[in-house]
Amino acid sequence: MPDVDSGPHIHSRKALPSLTGMRFFAALLVFFIHALQPIGPIDPTGPVNPFADQELGRDLLKLFGPAGYLGVSFFFLLSGFVITWSVKPGEPVTAYWRRRLMKIFPNHLAMWTAAMLLFASAYTPVHTWLSNLFLVNSWINEFTTQMSVNAPSWSLCAELLFYLSFPLLLLGVRRIRADRLWWWAGGTVAATVGVGLVTVYLLPDTPRIPMIPLSPTQNWFNYTFPPMRMFEFVLGMLLARIVIANRWPRVRAVWVVALLVAGYVAAMYVPAPFNMVATTVVPFGVAIAAVAHADVRGVRTRLDGRVMVWLGNVSFGFYLCQGVVIFWGRQAVLGNGQFSTPVAVLVMIGMFAATLLAGWLLYAFVETPAMKYWSRPRRRPAVPPAETGREPVRQAA
Repeated sequence: MPDVDSGPHIHSRKALPSLTGMRFFAALLVFFIHALQPIGPIDPTGPVNPFADQELGRDLLKLFGPAGYLGVSFFFLLSGFVITWSVKPGEPVTAYWRRRLMKIFPNHLAMWTAAMLLFASAYTPVHTWLSNLFLVNSWINEFTTQMSVNAPSWSLCAELLFYLSFPLLLLGVRRIRADRLWWWAGGTVAATVGVGLVTVYLLPDTPRIPMIPLSPTQNWFNYTFPPMRMFEFVLGMLLARIVIANRWPRVRAVWVVALLVAGYVAAMYVPAPFNMVATTVVPFGVAIAAVAHADVRGVRTRLDGRVMVWLGNVSFGFYLCQGVVIFWGRQAVLGNGQFSTPVAVLVMIGMFAATLLAGWLLYAFVETPAMKYWSRPRRRPAVPPAETGREPVRQAA
C-alpha cells in the first residue's frame, strides 16, 4: 500500500474518536425507519410500526422517511474517509484485504445464519440465499433478491466492492495534486446528482414499488447497485486527503449542524431518487471532515466521550441486527398488534434496547474476536539456530 500523502504541511494520522461516535447516529437513523415500517417485510400481513394512532404513524414515517437512505449514505462516505486515513504504507495489499474482510464477513455470517434458522430458509430459494451469503445479491436487478435473508446486509455488497477496489482507487486519488482536490470532490458530488438524472430520464419508471415512487429497476440502479455508490466512497477518500494535506478550513459546529438539518429537511421534500443521496452528500461530507479536523487539532467534541465511542463501536452490529430483531423479533413477540401512543413508545424503546443488546453481543463475541485472531496472519515461531544446521551469525562489536 502506498502512502496517501507526504510533504511539509501534512497532518499526522491521529486517532479520530469523534468519527467513531458519529457512526451511531447513522445507524440510529436506519433504526427509526425500520421500526416505523407500515408493512412487515417478513410478515406482510401486518405492520412493524407499533402506533395505533394512524395519523401519528404517518407523521413519524414522513419525518423519518429519508432516514434509512441517508444513514447508509453516511456510512459509505465515512468508509472512504476512514480507510484512506488509516492506510498503512508498505502493508501488503493481501494483508489489507484480509483485515477488511474480517471486519464484515464474521458479523454477516452470524446474522445470515440467524436469519436462515429463524425464518428465511422457509421461503428463500437456494440461488437467492447463496447470492446473499457471498454478498453479490445487490448486483442482481431483483428487489426480493437484494433484500433477501437479512435485509440490511445488502449494503455490505457495496462495502465489499469498496474494500476490494480501494488499493486501485488509492493509486489514482493520491496522484491528484493537492490544489485540485476540491475540484475533484465537487465532481464526485455532481456525479451523485448525475446518477439520479440517469435514473429518472433513462430507466423505465414502471411498475412502482410500494412506498418508493420508483420502479424496481430505478431503485436498484440508484440505490442498491454497488458501482453507483462508489462516488460517495471516493468523495470520502478525497475529503480524507484534503484534511491530511491541511487544506480543510475551520468550520464552526453550529454551521455544521445547520447544514445537516437543512440537508435532512430537503430530503423530506425533494422527490426520489434525489432525496436518497444528493441532498445530504455535501452536509455529510462537511460534517465528517470538520469533525475529523477537530480531532486532529485536539478540540474536544461531544462525540469523543467513552459512551459515544462505545456506541460507535457497536453501531455495525446494531445496524446488521435490525433485520432479525425488528422485522422478525417484534412480530414474533408481539404479533401485528398496534398500541396506544404511550405503550407504542415503550415498544419502540424495547426494540431499540433489544437491537442494541444484539449489536453489542455481535461486537463482543463475533467482531472483536475475529479481528483479534484472524485479521492478521499468525507469526511463525522463530527456528532456533541449532535446528537449522547453520551457525548463528555473529555481529561485529
